[in-house]
Amino acid sequence: MPASSKSLVIAITGGSAGIGRATALRVARNGARVAICGRRQDRLDQVAHDIQTAGGEALAFPADVAIEQDMHSFLQATIDRFGRVDAVVCNAGFGIYGALDAIDAAGLRRLMDVNYLGTCFAIRSALPHFRAHGRGHIVVVSSIAGRRGIPFMGAYSATKFAQTGLVECLRAELRGSGIHVTGVYPVSTDTEFFDVMTEASGFATAAHGPRQSADAVADAIARVLDHPRAEVFPLRKARGLVWLNAIAPAFCDRIVKRWGRTPIAP
Repeated sequence: MPASSKSLVIAITGGSAGIGRATALRVARNGARVAICGRRQDRLDQVAHDIQTAGGEALAFPADVAIEQDMHSFLQATIDRFGRVDAVVCNAGFGIYGALDAIDAAGLRRLMDVNYLGTCFAIRSALPHFRAHGRGHIVVVSSIAGRRGIPFMGAYSATKFAQTGLVECLRAELRGSGIHVTGVYPVSTDTEFFDVMTEASGFATAAHGPRQSADAVADAIARVLDHPRAEVFPLRKARGLVWLNAIAPAFCDRIVKRWGRTPIAP
């Protein structure tokens, strides 16, 4: 991998808002060339303008991560525009709140299609290029809910645990190949994620656990692009929750029960 994100070509899924947008702008300030994809062309165009204003070069590509051909086209467009791709940041995702038997089957399938299969499709599209060049970096933006389940977020957490399992397998498979694999595990982040979750769930919720900004997550991702690591916890103390769950899972249940989201009465 290049030694600095100033020379990287970075493809980011879900780049039109939230952590994806913040990451695109953060690496653009280092001079990176950034390709972003999402389903809303107007939002993509605005972020592309912001990337250029921040000092980077931008490619805005409309695509749905749940459609594998869209991901192939996105990665190919990135290579066609910039000559290569050095890193893919798999960030696209959304959440649905509620008990497992309260979420309809269509919602369950859409969660898996976007959060898990969307990650797989982006990685599958990047891997041949990385293998051909003997280097690359796969960064998967999962969630602390992908390391410890949170009450009434079971359907979402399952997709994030699936991402974690994928990251761990790929990290072992690709060890020594020059291709790095990193899992990123944010806590609740102040983005429009919760507005989307409210719409998908049909009601609003309130969070009681720790929070962080999208910029804090973007800073952590930018650092790991420069200096690859296996795992990143943007809120460092969140790693303690993973350790506690491994040592005393029943006690951890009591803690996360207090942190679970609760519905807001209309």
